Amino acid sequence: MADENQEIGGIHFPFPFPPYPIQKDFMAELYKVLEGGKIGIFESPTGTGKSLSLICGALSWLRDFEKKKLQAEALLLAPGSGPPSSEKNSLLTSSSCQEPTDTPRPAGEPDWVTEFVQKKEERDLVERLREEQKHEEEETEALLRLSREMLDAGTGPEQLEQLECGEEHLVLAEYESDEERRGSRVDEAEDDLEEEHITKIYYCSRTHSQLAQFVREVLKSPFGKETRLVSLGSRQTLCVNEDVKNLGSVQLMNDRCVDMQRSKREKNGTGEDKPKRKRQKIQTSCPFYNHEQMELLRDEILLEVKDMEQLVALGKEARACPYYGSRFAIPAAQLVVLPYPMLLHAATRQAAGIRLQGQVVIIDEAHNLIDTITNIHSTEVNGSQLCQAHSQLLQYMERYRKRLKAKNLMYIKQILYLLEKFVAVLGGNVKQNPTTQSLSQTGSELKSINDFLFQSQVDNINLFKVQRYLEKSMLSRKLFGFTECFGVVLPSLSDSQENRGLAGFQQFLKSLQSGPTEDSPEEGQAVALRPASPLMHIEAFLAALTTANQDGRVIVNRQGSVGQSSLKFLLLNPAVHFAQVVKECRAVVIAGGTMQPMSDFREQLLACSGVEAGRVVEFSCGHVIPPDNILPLIICSGPSNQQLEFTYQRRELPQMVEETGRILCNLCNVVPGGVVCFLPSYEYLRQVHAHWDKTGLLTRLSVRKKIFQEPKRASQVEQVLMAYSKCIMSCSHSEGHLTGALLLSVVGGKMSEGINFSDDLGRCVVMVGMPYPNIKSPELQEKMAYLNQTLPRTQGQPLPGTVLIENLCMKAINQSIGRAIRHQRDFASIVLLDHRYARPSILAKLPAWIRDRVEVKATFGPAFAAVRKFHREKSHPSLV
Repeated sequence: MADENQEIGGIHFPFPFPPYPIQKDFMAELYKVLEGGKIGIFESPTGTGKSLSLICGALSWLRDFEKKKLQAEALLLAPGSGPPSSEKNSLLTSSSCQEPTDTPRPAGEPDWVTEFVQKKEERDLVERLREEQKHEEEETEALLRLSREMLDAGTGPEQLEQLECGEEHLVLAEYESDEERRGSRVDEAEDDLEEEHITKIYYCSRTHSQLAQFVREVLKSPFGKETRLVSLGSRQTLCVNEDVKNLGSVQLMNDRCVDMQRSKREKNGTGEDKPKRKRQKIQTSCPFYNHEQMELLRDEILLEVKDMEQLVALGKEARACPYYGSRFAIPAAQLVVLPYPMLLHAATRQAAGIRLQGQVVIIDEAHNLIDTITNIHSTEVNGSQLCQAHSQLLQYMERYRKRLKAKNLMYIKQILYLLEKFVAVLGGNVKQNPTTQSLSQTGSELKSINDFLFQSQVDNINLFKVQRYLEKSMLSRKLFGFTECFGVVLPSLSDSQENRGLAGFQQFLKSLQSGPTEDSPEEGQAVALRPASPLMHIEAFLAALTTANQDGRVIVNRQGSVGQSSLKFLLLNPAVHFAQVVKECRAVVIAGGTMQPMSDFREQLLACSGVEAGRVVEFSCGHVIPPDNILPLIICSGPSNQQLEFTYQRRELPQMVEETGRILCNLCNVVPGGVVCFLPSYEYLRQVHAHWDKTGLLTRLSVRKKIFQEPKRASQVEQVLMAYSKCIMSCSHSEGHLTGALLLSVVGGKMSEGINFSDDLGRCVVMVGMPYPNIKSPELQEKMAYLNQTLPRTQGQPLPGTVLIENLCMKAINQSIGRAIRHQRDFASIVLLDHRYARPSILAKLPAWIRDRVEVKATFGPAFAAVRKFHREKSHPSLV
């Protein structure tokens, strides 16, 4: 296919074919957003070529940006023949990828003023450092006291001898806090050695399949051969070590991978042959973690565009790790493709080597961006994990207490105290088995962060320092290695804290001396089932507790036993995590097929992130289909004149369920191919199906359409879709009574997102009722209260919390009804069953390409006639 070089507003946009007018508008607006350092919210319906528009628009901007930067550098290198300094500054400003300073320096400010300000800042810094030093001295004194206490209660020589079995790597290194290392320049020196990151575009989407599709679009574009692209993924996706892949669990894979790297470094770092316990899982290094090979793999990645499958195949062939090889390629890449969590979670970004300063970020499929950020940063730990972590950590401390420095012991004791108090809040005792501790009081409590810390009696502990300690010391990984070596001893009902301790642990060690068995393949399942690192989950929970009091809540959920009970952190303000992205980046683009209602993005995410309204640009384009290829209808009453109102109180009434069945029977008689019907929940789908079966409506429906139901299990979705598709294809080639299939689906389920019902697979989409979320949910009530308190209320408008409920409902609807139209020649009818859809506030939140063509039908007769006429004309145009 010949490339088309489009010139729009003086800018050249290479494109693989003549673009639609809406694609031209999209690219031009995208270019302006990136050039102006704006935040763009872009809506382009599925089937309008959104991915190609993003690729060609963004990479055209990057091409021009790099040219300007080269021009600016050339001017600097040739000062004698260059333009006036003002022109140089202009070029440098336009090509700079650095964020402009928040407080610009006044023009013409005297040097002595600048010098005075700098000296004052230095004096303030010195004072602050002195205060911190004084605090550190006081803490050191306490540590020395603790150290003496710990050494007095130290272990005997027997334990020191046991450390000759290759356990040195399990002992924590001496810990230095950030304050102690403040004077050191080591970190800065390491940063200087890192490769410089060129200006690039980070593109992220929800799933690996969506990312793979995007990479294929890049290959088809005019930029496919010249763009340095790297795809990032999880270890689950990119690991090529079969032993690690077979572990299955992401947490187990992560822990094992880091463990194997450590083993490799230890092997390379010592020439002594020390007697070691034969533990293959701990001591075997990864053959694919080879720096020389990974650097060669990096060069191959940057040479030409590769998708995930090609990257994995190349890694196997080169005997190099694709997971780390792809990260080595980030600095020199122009386009980095990655999943949501890797970009939106700060710690994951840092671990992957992603730097956002002055870069461009494009977040695609962003309709659920707010929920995604909330879910990534909301975390839950159960009573079993808390008790298990306490047991493991206590045994670890007892074994190595004489080898651990005072600061390590102090922090371990603090963490043990935290775990003990968290279990107590659940109503349990950390000294007893969590699975056998029954609770007299059950139910859920929702608390502010401060209230939870006070109730837990841990408000005197500096959680920021504990979090930093866990991160720097890698205690979770040490503990994982420890439990891999020696297993886990859980507390029992009869054991007391005094009797348990080290004695119980040594008994356990003796039971292992007959020979290690966990390496045998027969017991692989048992190993995988054992919780790998409960402290990892707890670490995330502790980090969440450092969130500002007003931005999160803690849900204390007490069930039948301590083990089943849990502590859940609920993030109320996703903007606190998104603010860093918008602050560091040059420009951010939030894009999707259905972004309505956009007010959520503006108010909950951008305004709360400190983004000024003038920096936000909204762009929404129509569809590429002709206006008469879509028939959106709002039907207010059914065939028996029953008003359609599927509220939670009315939707289960027999007359409502039967009216729905009669409507579908009529539609299935005149709609060819596939009909997709969305219902509010799996439970409601089950009730409706059972009622239709009982009343004979299901038999009547089956005369014209074979009936399929969306399965609850994700593993069965593909099988159901294949059968549904085959049925429709076979019916299109036969002249029987059966004209296609009816698929009963669930809003927000597996088939309401990411599944394309193009052409005959979705000639009619029916939405039964309005899927409002459960307003009685404590989490939702707290979110509503939070928005009512923090967002401004417009006079005459509903409260922000009420708007949230309506917006959640409409987002789910818009995602579902957008499944039908997938390309320019496609056609479909969209039927909304509920009189509430006719309300102006609801109509305003439908996608523009649907809203502009929707027809409201008060009775069923005219609606049915319109559907019959539409499908007769579209299916048999020659008969019209």
